[in-house]
Amino acid sequence: VQLQASGGGLVQPGGSLRLSCEVSGSIFRINDMGWYRQAPGKQRELVATISRGGRTVYADSVKGRFAVSRDNAKNTVYVQMNSLKPEDTAVHYCYADAQAMGVRYSLVYWGQGTQVTVSS
Repeated sequence: VQLQASGGGLVQPGGSLRLSCEVSGSIFRINDMGWYRQAPGKQRELVATISRGGRTVYADSVKGRFAVSRDNAKNTVYVQMNSLKPEDTAVHYCYADAQAMGVRYSLVYWGQGTQVTVSS
């Protein structure tokens, strides 16, 4: 199971970015998917998660600004980030709680991280 994230970059304060993360490989089922981020010198923190049925959870710092979604047919999770602030600058990591084919349990898999920089 592999995760490939894309969509990071440099944006001015108040701007928007959309991150995507596709899960590939021999997948039987994907449960929760979502995003974490890690800023320099800080611990990795939750950004948003979405269950297979579409239930979402957000960090307080991004509520009302970010929207997480998923396309189960494409095994892809997205996060639309609006009204970006300098404090959103971090490496953003996607994850998926996935069950591989022929395996009776799920594991958490991580993407490689994509840099989001908010600066004027």
